[in-house]
Amino acid sequence: MYGQKWSLGFISLAFLFITCSSAELLIQQVTGGRGTEINSSYSLEANLGVTRVFRDGRPSSKILTIAGYSVIKGRPEYYESSAFEAAGYKWMEETESLPYGWEVNVDLKLFVHNPKQHKYLVVTDGAVKRFNAAKKEWGYGQLISLATFQNTNQGYIVQNACSFGAEIFIVKPAEQQEKVTFISNPPNNVFTWKVLRFSSLEDKFYYSDEFLVGDKILVRFNPKGDGDGRPHALPIYLYAQGFRPNAVATTTWGAVNLRLKNQRGSNHRQLYSAAWYPVRSDYGVGVNNIILMKDLKDTSKGYLVNDAIVFEAEIVKVSVTNIVPA
Repeated sequence: MYGQKWSLGFISLAFLFITCSSAELLIQQVTGGRGTEINSSYSLEANLGVTRVFRDGRPSSKILTIAGYSVIKGRPEYYESSAFEAAGYKWMEETESLPYGWEVNVDLKLFVHNPKQHKYLVVTDGAVKRFNAAKKEWGYGQLISLATFQNTNQGYIVQNACSFGAEIFIVKPAEQQEKVTFISNPPNNVFTWKVLRFSSLEDKFYYSDEFLVGDKILVRFNPKGDGDGRPHALPIYLYAQGFRPNAVATTTWGAVNLRLKNQRGSNHRQLYSAAWYPVRSDYGVGVNNIILMKDLKDTSKGYLVNDAIVFEAEIVKVSVTNIVPA
């Protein structure tokens, strides 16, 4: 940003205030109807949107240890830590040098070390903190009750020392979004496949040429049947097979009419199918019994003419995915 690392005034790390008697305003639990006294275990606490939970890992941005807590216990002054760098910014410094209109969004967690349990108490509210010229300080007014913190049996003060921490992650708004739109009756949405010499085809799947409607699509069938329909019915399936050049490779919605054409009339055998086609190319939709083999081979019915059958795929709706500005 502007070729330099920004510096932000940040005096809301709660460990800065825990050394003074007035800190109760910041670290005690609120009572009197607005909250409830937190229990000593602190395994998980939610109060006024703030959660407290233990974790093993140390904070990633800042750790402050006070060795000799009894020296400053009860004093009215507060301790201000040194400036530190986190997420590409310097904290605890002035903001006058920042450009007009500056703003930084932060996911903030504060920590109290419990050496007795070998864990850190993590305090957060899940809300993004927006730092700007009008609001330069953020923190939590109810980090931990002072009575719990100062009770040595709880394990926060060990050998007259205590530690606090902060974890700061910058939340940057996404500049792009993935947008899915649906197109009804897209251009060139009907594909016809005439299969010749049907009676001489082998017992295997045959695939049409690819045709392009959104994704690359093809039709396949086995002249000897498939699945539960074998060998008494003719199957037909539609497959999404890869993507156009520079297309976004993602799941695609397709609604299609699959037909076995009646070459002597309008009594076509038709199947409507609508489904999400995953990125992998081995997934298809269709049916294993578009027509019974006995009806197909009855040339008077018009489906098998001159030893040829005709399949048709009509794409009635398809999804298109693009990456666009957010």
